[in-house]
Amino acid sequence: MSQTIQDRNKALVLEAFDTLFNKRDYSAAEHYWSPTYIQHSAHIAPGRAGLFNLIKSAPPTLKYEPGAIVADGDLVIVHGRFSGLGPPVNWIAADILRIEDGVFVEHWDVIQDEATQAQSKSGKPMFGDSFPA
Repeated sequence: MSQTIQDRNKALVLEAFDTLFNKRDYSAAEHYWSPTYIQHSAHIAPGRAGLFNLIKSAPPTLKYEPGAIVADGDLVIVHGRFSGLGPPVNWIAADILRIEDGVFVEHWDVIQDEATQAQSKSGKPMFGDSFPA
């Protein structure tokens, strides 16, 4: 059974995020992010260089964990956790990527500090099945 474009795009995002954020393989990551990549994040400088420089400046403890992922046409949204960034709390992010010809050409994100159990009015964790330690 052949994969749909949505399945291929979801797999692409998961592979690219692992390559950049966890493996920090910048040379390999260049294959996923277009040289003309458009960045809409308030936390990241423009373009592919802005993203790569942010990750280069992050502590070696940085880790990305993907959660739910959905795709519609050329758009993929992945809900994930960034931990080990340096601040006292993890970030929970919904990253939205637009893909053309197998590369990321545009990005938006929504980022929140991860709530502890005491901070959570719903009593439910923001990511996964448990609260951060």
